[in-house]
Amino acid sequence: MAIVATEHFYRLVLRARKTVRGSADDIGWLQRASGMPPVEDGTERHGLHKLPNSLVYLLVPGLFSNHGPLYFVSTKMSFSKLGLACHIAKIHSEASVEKNAREIKEYIEEIYWGTKKRVLLLGHSKGGVDAAAALSMYWPDLRDKVAGLALAQSPYGGSPIASDMLREGQLGDYLQLRKVMEVLISKVIKGDMQALEDLTYEKRKLFLKKYPLPKELPVVSLRTEAGITPGVLATFSHVAHAELPPLSAGQSTKLPVVMPLAAAMAACAQLLQIRYGEKSDGLVTCRDAEVPGSVVVRPKRKLDHAWMVYSSLNDSPTEADAAQVCEALLSLVVEVGQRSRHEFTRKDE
Repeated sequence: MAIVATEHFYRLVLRARKTVRGSADDIGWLQRASGMPPVEDGTERHGLHKLPNSLVYLLVPGLFSNHGPLYFVSTKMSFSKLGLACHIAKIHSEASVEKNAREIKEYIEEIYWGTKKRVLLLGHSKGGVDAAAALSMYWPDLRDKVAGLALAQSPYGGSPIASDMLREGQLGDYLQLRKVMEVLISKVIKGDMQALEDLTYEKRKLFLKKYPLPKELPVVSLRTEAGITPGVLATFSHVAHAELPPLSAGQSTKLPVVMPLAAAMAACAQLLQIRYGEKSDGLVTCRDAEVPGSVVVRPKRKLDHAWMVYSSLNDSPTEADAAQVCEALLSLVVEVGQRSRHEFTRKDE
């Protein structure tokens, strides 16, 4: 009994030591990897924007988007008012990256053959990873059909949250946290556990080694930092409206639906700051959201990871909302593409 207890204690100590290190050696690995192209700061070019109607815009939502009815809706409506053709990819957000990549490829081909217009993609969170995977895996088929890609708050290099929860040999594994997540994702929301595993550093390293982004693809990445002040930690976010039955003819009552999303993101950001000394939007560190070779936008404004979903209901009219930020990011992709084509033409001459 004493020997068994000692072995059990020893394994627990090893798990604790591994837990202390966690993702410390993985965060920002893309910047340290050999052969990765440097990023270009495009923050100051992020303001002026006008999108051409010669393209079709495809928005790819992130994890759990099937359960967020407002995800990208205001952005699509805003684009439609500008006379722009815009679609939201109806993928199963909790599916694996490779499965969603195949579906996004089919979306692009269907849009292109129906309109004869190239597609410009914007993916938020895991949606950016899914979109990038589609272009990396199927570039020979999509080369002439895609104008560029914007990744907003995407864990392109991986996520410390996903890695720390699922890494074997850690305390989370010892406490059956992985099994809890499997029940939540597989049984409750009918998703695939692979969706979360694909965002770990281990999986991202393997995938990017096999499927790097095409060098000629114009890419813009947005990374943000969540506020962690006491005021933010106590904030409830307005995420939707609940419409009550009419009290009288022709009149209906709407009540705001609020959740502590901003507070949760702030708490996670504070945890990552304390544990790893890394700035993040609450789920993705700033360094992991910067795609090598891309033009990076680094706003000074504090924006958490869930902001893209609920911003249309919460923001001050003096600040840009999610639709305006998406428009600016995609405009920057167009500019990057035009500059790349100009430089390519000059080299040919």
